Amino acid sequence: MSGRTSKRTVGALRETANASPVPVALTRLAWTLFAASVAVLVARLRLGGPWEVPGAVAVDGLTVLMWVVVTFFSGIVHSYSRRYMAGSAHETDFFLGVFGFTLAVMALVAADHVALFWTCWLAMGLLMARLVGTVDGWPQARAAASVARRHFLASSALLGVALTALWRTTGETTISGVAASADALGGPAWLVAGAALVLAAMIQSALIPFHGWLLSSMTAPTPASALMHAGFVNAGGILLLRFAPVVTVETGLMLTIVVVGAASALGGKLLKTVRSDVKGELGCSTVGQMGFMIVQAGLGFFGAAVTHLILHGFYKAYHFLSAGDEVERAAPGATGHDAGGTGVVGAVVVLLTGLAGGATFALLTGKGTSVDTGLLLAGFVTLTTLHAARSAVRQTALSTAARYAAVPLVALPAIGVYALAYRAVSGVLSGLPLVSAPTELTAVHAVVAVAFLAAYVAVETGVHERSERLYVALLNAGQPASNTVLTATEEYNDN
Repeated sequence: MSGRTSKRTVGALRETANASPVPVALTRLAWTLFAASVAVLVARLRLGGPWEVPGAVAVDGLTVLMWVVVTFFSGIVHSYSRRYMAGSAHETDFFLGVFGFTLAVMALVAADHVALFWTCWLAMGLLMARLVGTVDGWPQARAAASVARRHFLASSALLGVALTALWRTTGETTISGVAASADALGGPAWLVAGAALVLAAMIQSALIPFHGWLLSSMTAPTPASALMHAGFVNAGGILLLRFAPVVTVETGLMLTIVVVGAASALGGKLLKTVRSDVKGELGCSTVGQMGFMIVQAGLGFFGAAVTHLILHGFYKAYHFLSAGDEVERAAPGATGHDAGGTGVVGAVVVLLTGLAGGATFALLTGKGTSVDTGLLLAGFVTLTTLHAARSAVRQTALSTAARYAAVPLVALPAIGVYALAYRAVSGVLSGLPLVSAPTELTAVHAVVAVAFLAAYVAVETGVHERSERLYVALLNAGQPASNTVLTATEEYNDN
């Protein structure tokens, strides 16, 4: 690239006389909250026991785990934003929004009263929409914020319907009370509540066909995007775990969750293949990864869904905050590496690695050793991790033979780490009403498994790239709202 230099010109962040003290104070407070959350997690693990304000707040394993994760991401985003937002007229408002969002999420995962839970859900959405439209004078940012706000209000309305239906059916005003009465649920009221819960989770996690708000949110400052993709979209998984006793009442609803999650997982992966911008690719990746998280919940493994949302949060936060470096690495004129490894030898290596990976996951977690949905969990984890390993190996300058050897060396440790993280998270969540509820395999599960395998083979062999009709369909499906897109060079210069 003409004029490029590798010299680093970024030094220490300098404070000016008229700089607002708010960013510094909130950054320190965010890291203080992280340290306090770690202390609470350790105390919870050592002391156990119920920590609650009856009828209002309940601090359980999910609460303390998410406090640690959310405050860590918040601290990173606050620190990163000190430079990113320096000099912006919206700096103070941005930091107040990020910190307010952090508090809303912390309150959400601790809320036991349904009204408090709903209020935090609504506040979380409105604050995120405000962060998306941080630059008030930017029409595209205002439009993106409006798109996001409409979706979040719809999600909150659906959650309100679900909570109202559950309250009228059970007479309980707390989430713990509803969970305790779940065995008696059924009929039209339960159907309304279950459907509304699933739809609310789908919207919040940007599952297809509600992914438009996420792909339209690229006007958000990069640290806000990191917080969104690493934390906000995970709320769908938290919602399903909190109300796991409700959604597991009927197998039909669980199958529906599997289907909608699988559709988004496959669709997000395909949408990613036609995006050329870094943040757009990351957005489509999030759509697919959230679909996979929902699939895990639908299979009855809510602990696995929480594990996935945590690991995905770390992965996506890193990639959004390093998006500028990614653009530099993929600068025009850079030569890509041959994918390679799709011949007979490559197929054999992938197959053997997949079998070994599935065995590793089953050995470390005990899932996949019985003829139930645990088999699919082990298979999906292995397949997605193997695909990620293959993608990473393709980007290296290794010879074809070396790539064959690199695939198991990357994939198997990654599967092992995933399995151990799953065990650790499940241990922390063990006090919840329902963490794992595997079910018998059905024809629907078989169809979903075949679809996943077929999509994997298609992507690996490039079949999906040979159809112009499919390419255009994917391109259209992955477009953000037209009024959120900058269409003229001058608009970039102005913003």
